[in-house]
Amino acid sequence: QAPLVESGGGLVQAGGSLKLSCAASGRHFSSYVMGWFRRAPGKEREFVAGMTWNGDNTDYSDSVKDRFTISRDNAKIMVYLQMNSLKPEDTAVYYCAAHNSGRKYYIPLNWDEYDYWGQGTQVTVSS
Repeated sequence: QAPLVESGGGLVQAGGSLKLSCAASGRHFSSYVMGWFRRAPGKEREFVAGMTWNGDNTDYSDSVKDRFTISRDNAKIMVYLQMNSLKPEDTAVYYCAAHNSGRKYYIPLNWDEYDYWGQGTQVTVSS
């Protein structure tokens, strides 16, 4: 079983909303920093949002701040990304990732600091 599995992607018109979900297998993920990344065609993978294990810190890229919201439910070992006011430039494959760190409040922005990845889910925003 894959450690992280994303769902919820799809096709939406500009201005619309989508909610991505990430199901983690294994109770240990409830203590991990969880992040969302995306990769648009022809571009590098970029950080979108992250949250510490207990939600005491979150971080967002400037491009999604005030439009996207990351949340988690540790009882269900789920992570979510609510995406509102979507723009065509948000079109990308979105990945869920997990980082195991003992550093309080720390949310890595670099993809290579994350230990586990999902397979990705496609989000397409039409103009």
